[in-house]
Amino acid sequence: MSCAASQRNPTIDTLPLSVRLPVGFSLRLEEAFDRLKHLPHCLWLDSSAGGPRNEVMPSLDENDQPLPSDLGRYSFLTADPVDTLVAQLGEVDPWPRLRQWCLDLPTEFHPDLPPFQGGIAGLIGYEAATWLESVGTAEMDDLPTSAISLGLYDWTIAVDHQQESAWIISQGLDGRDPDERRRLAQSRLEQVQRWLSCEPESDASTWKEHAATVLNQHATAIDGVTSNLSSREYRARVQEIVRRICDGDSFQVNLAQRLLCRATDTAPDLYVRLREHNPAPFSAFYAGEDFHVLSSSPEGFLKVRDRQVETRPIKGTVARTGDIEEDRRLTHQLLASDKDLAENVMIVDLMRNDLSRVCDAESVQVRKLCGIERYEYVQHLVSVVEGRLAEDQTIADLLQATFPGGSITGAPKIEAMKTIAQLEPHRRGPYCGSIGYISCGGNADFNILIRTITAAHGFWQIPVGGGITARSEPASEEAETWDKAKGMLAAIQSKND
Repeated sequence: MSCAASQRNPTIDTLPLSVRLPVGFSLRLEEAFDRLKHLPHCLWLDSSAGGPRNEVMPSLDENDQPLPSDLGRYSFLTADPVDTLVAQLGEVDPWPRLRQWCLDLPTEFHPDLPPFQGGIAGLIGYEAATWLESVGTAEMDDLPTSAISLGLYDWTIAVDHQQESAWIISQGLDGRDPDERRRLAQSRLEQVQRWLSCEPESDASTWKEHAATVLNQHATAIDGVTSNLSSREYRARVQEIVRRICDGDSFQVNLAQRLLCRATDTAPDLYVRLREHNPAPFSAFYAGEDFHVLSSSPEGFLKVRDRQVETRPIKGTVARTGDIEEDRRLTHQLLASDKDLAENVMIVDLMRNDLSRVCDAESVQVRKLCGIERYEYVQHLVSVVEGRLAEDQTIADLLQATFPGGSITGAPKIEAMKTIAQLEPHRRGPYCGSIGYISCGGNADFNILIRTITAAHGFWQIPVGGGITARSEPASEEAETWDKAKGMLAAIQSKND
């Protein structure tokens, strides 16, 4: 089946250039991905697998609010950027260059097209925060990845799932004047159409057998899956965090264990299974320099539309069993949990403070507090905080003021991150960082990289964690991490089904 663009739809005459794709293309994104996955820095911001599954269970109370109509509405598929910004820890601070990229982006934006129309996109890993604050890093980095890996993407395939419409959009970003930009944009539109019409290339070389030595791993109850913390060690670290909280060091700290197994498949093939087993509205696939990030994240970090900023912190989790009555009981349990409610409110306060650093005074407010959202394997408490970005601030400034998201650090953020660096054996890498875009014209979307697999050096890394407070019970906290791992492990194990 060809994915070629329809020739009956004219290209828009002003930048950005675009061509509309045939009706039904949104249902064939996986086929398009199969044709583009071999290209450098392939990026799929993937909402097509669906958003939260609230429709399966009726509303339980006033906290169980309707989801926004645009959650999971758009997907974007792009590759082969015209420039890259890649940085490893210990190198020159890349954040000033990112700010300059923001300032240099074209302002042209077509209001009838989806919000990403070419621009800056890619990965900001968790440890990129060490250029912003002195918080330390974990001792071991046995499977290293880039701390920042961003591209300047000239074109994108943009899909509106709500309208069942799709376009190729191109900017000609590396052109020196408007005429050259239009020529380049047109040339790339045609190149993308050719790629979509070609047969997929084999990617058997995109993964390797065991190619690295991993450190300090412990067997788990799942054959072939190890962890960097034994059950005893994880529970002891929970107790240590509780002690530090009682001593006044912090109010909450996120603690993760890193599950690990050898890669037995290509990263693109695993991602296709992941999106089937654990659909989520902020999913993403990203091909870095020598690694891949595969995420089925339910959590949005930052969304910007016309300088209006929104963040959606998640704190508070219970399992989802598939039994409606049992899930209803667990929902009531979550809504009645002083520990989980307090955890969420603490992060809401942290995000309000972070947004206040770059948003107009009095614009920061809480639009939703502790609502329920349901996903394939878990149920979450989700809040929404918003504000208006001040006129003298760029989206890079917004990222610097808020990164990483407070829901995956704890509060106060700096002290919590210092504790994470001391108690987690390995660097997090992409996990708990963000993947997203800053579009020409000023829109932006970034997720928080939870429910995320990093494929690197012959291994699949599956970190899972949760927020620890003074009320935390070590065994329950450990069990929550395994609940969060279910969808990812199901995708890995499904290869042999």
